[in-house]
Amino acid sequence: MRAGGRYDPLRSAPRCSALAGAPGAAEAAPRPGHAAAPAGEEAMRLRSGTALTLLLGCLCALLSLSWYGAFGGHKGDVVDIYQREFLALRDRLHAAEQESLKRSKELNLVLEEIKRAISEKQALRDINRTWSSLSDETKLKLWNITNKNVLHLPTIFHHLPHLLSKENSLQPAVHVGQGRTGVSVVMGIPSVKREVHSYLTDTLNSLISELTQQEKEDSVIVVLIAETDPQYTAGVAENIKNLFPKEIHSGLLEVISPSPHFYPDFSHLRESFGDPKERVRWRTKQNLDYCFLMMYAQSKGIYYVQLEDDIVAKPNYLSTMKNFALQQPSEEWMILEFSQLGFIGKMFKSLDLSLIVEFILMFYKDKPIDWLLDHILWVKVCNPEKDAKHCDRQKANLRIRFKPSLFQHVGTHSSLAGKIQKLKDKDFGKQALRKEHVNPPAEVSTSLKTYQHFTLEKAYLREDFFWAFTPTAGDFIRFRFFKPLRIERFFFRSGNIEHPEDKLFNTTVEVLPFDSLQLDKEALQEGRGAVVKYRRMPDGYIQIGSFSKGVAEGEVDPSFGPLEAIRLSIQTDSPVWIILSEIFIKKAE
Repeated sequence: MRAGGRYDPLRSAPRCSALAGAPGAAEAAPRPGHAAAPAGEEAMRLRSGTALTLLLGCLCALLSLSWYGAFGGHKGDVVDIYQREFLALRDRLHAAEQESLKRSKELNLVLEEIKRAISEKQALRDINRTWSSLSDETKLKLWNITNKNVLHLPTIFHHLPHLLSKENSLQPAVHVGQGRTGVSVVMGIPSVKREVHSYLTDTLNSLISELTQQEKEDSVIVVLIAETDPQYTAGVAENIKNLFPKEIHSGLLEVISPSPHFYPDFSHLRESFGDPKERVRWRTKQNLDYCFLMMYAQSKGIYYVQLEDDIVAKPNYLSTMKNFALQQPSEEWMILEFSQLGFIGKMFKSLDLSLIVEFILMFYKDKPIDWLLDHILWVKVCNPEKDAKHCDRQKANLRIRFKPSLFQHVGTHSSLAGKIQKLKDKDFGKQALRKEHVNPPAEVSTSLKTYQHFTLEKAYLREDFFWAFTPTAGDFIRFRFFKPLRIERFFFRSGNIEHPEDKLFNTTVEVLPFDSLQLDKEALQEGRGAVVKYRRMPDGYIQIGSFSKGVAEGEVDPSFGPLEAIRLSIQTDSPVWIILSEIFIKKAE
């Protein structure tokens, strides 16, 4: 530093410059333990530090002036800058908000997919459980409908493709009954319109009358009206409802008819085996009738029995069939035969019906039903390399015959127009044409002219039925007891399955009390008025009943006391012969 008051740049520099130059000054001082630098070098360092200090001072001044100018002279520009930055920030926040909403929607979609996947998995578990509980037949139908595979399992629609054209082609057009299931035996009866006479109601009477109460609760009789005329099917169904109201209501009896769309066009059938076109059509339709009936019945019971609408049954036929089936040493059998005729009295296991129906459908246009049944057995057990005797022995294990026959064919007018059929099962016998009862000893008499050996005495003694020529008004049938008896009830049936029209019409049931005067006296004294309720005849007989649809039944009023006789009195001329096939007079205990 120079003396004498000369200008010293270090003193005149701003504070920041002094601070900036301080290191240089410090460096000018000699370090302890070292020699002082030469004077020329010191002067050079001083000049360099001074210049650097001046430069830094000018830079600080310039920055200070710029900052002051920005806040002092350009205040409006700063506001604009802040506004632009605020708007830019707002835009960025809005963009961020939109992006957040977008991401939220994407997350919601992902969440929904997860929920749907969980639901589908649970549904799949439920479906698997449901699928395992379905029957094989239902699984087959669902498989064919839902799977889009090239290979499809055959169904009824492969054999009857016309069924696909109508949704209700496999639904019964008529269905009367309670739809009972879970029984031991289902009996199927196909019935068609006959030109001459229908045996259906007589067949039902025979079948139902031979059933015990327990058997009625463990069986179903299904009548198939195999016609498509709605007026005819409705009429037959209504007639059955009127004749068998209890059986319909209890579930024992059902009546169905197929849809008009069930049958295919029969006009293009090929004639075969020398049969004319009409017979080919008849047997082809018959095969389809059997299939419809079997398909309807297969889920109702354990066994299925094929019957016809013109038969008569033996007593205890149902329990006999059931016991015979249960006594078989193995389950290999396929058909149990209880009649040697045609398709009457053939029992199948319900589990086998699907196989039988499918086989029939494959060849329903080619052969009649009895041939097709034999072919099923041949396919199952016969060896083509063996002879016919070996085949018959093998088939005998599947087709087992019961003797004596439990059903008899009684119709003479076939369902094929113009055909007279007098087939009889020789193993059946004649006893089923009448119903046997034990009647009290009596003297029988009649004003009717008896036909051949069919006498009233034989009918009363359970040896045969009574058959007489055309009755006229005033004719009678009388049963006079050897000694007066108290009678509990009576039952008379006219006509039989072979001659269902030979019935009693407009015929009354009358009783003759042993002591008519005493009866009147007791009635007046006790006020019972028993005789007042009934019509008294001039000869002392009292009318207590009449025939309706060929049958007369009822209870005898105990107030009548012991009876001398019972009489059937014909009130008007009859256009037909008469048969008295059942006589039952029950004594009071």
